[in-house]
Order: sequence, then structure tokens, then C-alpha cells
Amino acid sequence: MSKIAVVTDSTAYIPAEFVKKHKITVAPQVLIWDDKTYRDGVDIESREFFNRLKTAKTMATTSQVSVADMQSIFQNLVEQGMDVLGLFISSKLSGTIQSATQAKDLMGSAGEKVTIVDSNSTAMAMGYQVLTVARSAEDGASLKECVELAERAREHTGVFFAVDTLEFLHRGGRIGGAQRFLGTLLNMKPILALQDGRVEGIERIRTKNKAHDRALELVMEKTKGKSPIRLATLHANAEEDARNLLARAEKELNPVESIFSEVSPVVANHAGPGTVGLAYMAGM
Repeated sequence: MSKIAVVTDSTAYIPAEFVKKHKITVAPQVLIWDDKTYRDGVDIESREFFNRLKTAKTMATTSQVSVADMQSIFQNLVEQGMDVLGLFISSKLSGTIQSATQAKDLMGSAGEKVTIVDSNSTAMAMGYQVLTVARSAEDGASLKECVELAERAREHTGVFFAVDTLEFLHRGGRIGGAQRFLGTLLNMKPILALQDGRVEGIERIRTKNKAHDRALELVMEKTKGKSPIRLATLHANAEEDARNLLARAEKELNPVESIFSEVSPVVANHAGPGTVGLAYMAGM
């Protein structure tokens, strides 16, 4: 049995069956709505979030996993005799890495059993990094090997996504380099990507369908000549569009693995309804 525990945060939104199978520990991010606090993916799921959003008079805010909660997760695993590898959302998008680092420091000598890696990503682009490390740990890889694998996996994963509007990213302060698209969009659909841990604007496309076409083309360009390929769609209340995109991507790229996933309520609060993305891991 592996003595390495892999911890990630809920923005990866890895489907529950994979989390259970590979014994991944998920630290829930926090959604705050009308002064009530919800644990991301625990107290509120995506469907409930979007149903409420339709009639909401106020907008939710988000917060990273608290230091206390992160310390409790780490401490519990260390007390079970585990080495802990925490792989979390990009530090340029969230303070989660900071919470994890503070939690590790508060553990004293026990904190030496905890290693923290910045995924430089989120959603299933991060999810595939987490799955790769968890699977290797199951196969007997050492902590050093798992850390090296996590750092290498960052260079082999990515995600492109089309949003209906930049309003949500702008309001939440996560717009990054896509800021340049604000005020010029009219009815255009922006295609965004995570680059160097930040949200960057790639192109503006006239219609939703063409934006999804272009997202697939961009993934094909990034994965050209590389194998194996793993794919995952992600969506914010746009299941049919995401399933269609995944089916087309599978036909074009013949992946060894494909996963249909959503985005967590915390990510949805920033991306906005109608967002559809295609994440990939290629070449490892």
C-alpha cells in the first residue's frame, strides 16, 4: 500500500469515482453566499449553484481553504504514517498555496512530512496532474519521484475554454491577461487559456459553436505529435455542449483516456454559466 497521500483542492473537480479509486484527499474551497458559508462540492454542488444563480439577487464570493482546515487534513494524514504531497490551484489564481504553506509551518517537525507543489493550473488540467501522481504513488513511486513527476506534469497539461461573458472573471478579479478583451467584445465569445498560472485571452470568436471549434483546434495544435493524450471537457451548466465537444475531440485525437467533468461551484462563480473547456495532458 502506498505511504504517499495526495491532496488537492476542490477546483480540480476530479469526478468522484476517480477520487475514491485513487484515494485522493480533496480540500474544499469556500463559497460565501448571503453570509452563509458553503464547502465547495460538499455543501453545494454545481447543479444547485446554477439553479440558485438564476434567481439570486446577490452574487456569491469565494475564499481559499482556511489554514486551520488545511492543517487538519495534513495532520490527520501524517498521523496515519503518510508522506503528504499537496498539489493545488495556481498561486496566481488563489491563496490556497499560501494556506497550505502556513498549515505546514504550524505543524512543526511533522510539517517535514508535507510537500507542496503549485500546479500552475486548475480544473481538470490540474486534475490530470493529480491523477498522474496518485497513480504513480499506487505503483510504488517514492515521494521524490512523485514530486518530480508533479513538476514535470505541469509542462504537459493545459486547458482552453470559451466563456459566454468576461463579467464573472472580471468581477472576481481572476481575469488576468484577458483584461484586454474587456469593453471590445460586443457579442464575441472569448477563448481563454491558463498560461503560466494566469488566465490569458487567446482569441475572440463570433459565435459559441465556432469558439468551441477553435478550442478543439488549439488543443490539437498543442498535442500534435505527442502521445499518449488524455482529454477532459469541463463545463459550467453547459452539459450538452461539453459532451459534443468531447466526442469530437475523441474522434480527432484518439486519447488513451477521456473524462467528462464539470467545474466546481467556486470555479463556476468566476467563469460564469455557459463556459465550456477542453483540458489535456499529452506526452507523458
